[in-house]
Amino acid sequence: MPRKILHMDLDAFFCAVEELKDPSLAGKPFAVGGRPEDRGVVASCSYAARRFGVHSAMPMARALRLCPELRLVSSRHGIYGEVSQRVMQHLQNLTALVEQISIDEAFMDVSDLPETGEKIARQLQETIHTKESLPSSIGVATNKLVAKIANNMGKISNKGVGPPNAITVVPAGEEAAFLAPLPVEALWGVGPKTAERLEEVNIYTIGDLAAYRATDLARWFGKNGYDLSQCAKGIDDSPIITSREAKSVSQEVTFSQDVRDEQALLHTIRDLSEGVGLRLRKGKLTASTVKLKLRWPDFTTLTRQTTMQSPTDQDKQIYSTALQLFYKTWQKGNAVRLIGVGVSGLNTPLRQLSLWDQAPDSSSKKSRQLQEAMDKLRERFGDQILKHGSDLDSK
Repeated sequence: MPRKILHMDLDAFFCAVEELKDPSLAGKPFAVGGRPEDRGVVASCSYAARRFGVHSAMPMARALRLCPELRLVSSRHGIYGEVSQRVMQHLQNLTALVEQISIDEAFMDVSDLPETGEKIARQLQETIHTKESLPSSIGVATNKLVAKIANNMGKISNKGVGPPNAITVVPAGEEAAFLAPLPVEALWGVGPKTAERLEEVNIYTIGDLAAYRATDLARWFGKNGYDLSQCAKGIDDSPIITSREAKSVSQEVTFSQDVRDEQALLHTIRDLSEGVGLRLRKGKLTASTVKLKLRWPDFTTLTRQTTMQSPTDQDKQIYSTALQLFYKTWQKGNAVRLIGVGVSGLNTPLRQLSLWDQAPDSSSKKSRQLQEAMDKLRERFGDQILKHGSDLDSK
């Protein structure tokens, strides 16, 4: 029997949560992110704002030029994380085979359930709407690749003034036919450079790609050529990967458009570092290793990491370490598709002093007290309510 795989994506998640907190935002053009005077960038924007050309990772100053009536809302990662956990629990209530791939996105394997994939998707969408008052879109297929692409296409075809709330089903046996008319860029692993090389041999659609012999593609692209051939035919046997025990904490963002602007990238790293730090403190954990993940437009992905002298749960230390990794990896002007910050080497909470420990210096104690106060303020008023004394201009 073919598998039943669902890909669930919360529509404009940050904005949807903000509308719950402030109903006056509903239907209005607004963006979640940093202030323009601080070189802030758009973390997420409402569907009303997208009609003006506003999109994520765009400098907020440019977003305001495109949409002068745009309302700005500060990020509140703590609240987003809590809401995300509740949503993911609804998925876990259906099946243990849940693979969360970001704060607002997950795969599910519901093959063991008797209902059709479409019925399960509609029930899940209704549950998320009823219990959490959040819009979501779901793709249904026999594998992760096609379910993800189906969801993307469903959201595109349901564009309007509000969330798409799409459910797109690709029946078993129709995977290749569904993919055939789509541009090759819709496939995982096909970035602009790969697309250009494919165009040189008149391959423009996934159907064109599927028609080529795998041996020819392998001659041009190496092992990736075989993978491209399989994907173009809608074949993907990758399993749902679940993880019950947290071995790391990470956050990442995939930009809707590739980003070259250095300040936008630095602001994103800072926001991600603060989100990771907050999750550590809420989990009463510290981490000894910081990781940075970068993905280029051609889907080449690099991961760099370093171990710190002592474990931490502080935003500033996570950010400064991630920044060092960034400048060792990124060259000025390089376009970035995805960026992520993570930590590993998780430890129990910082232990209390024993008779044999040295007392912490006053500056360290004050720094921790300040971080705790900032957490409370950000939880209540949003991420942008407070600023660090030194911002991103220093490297």
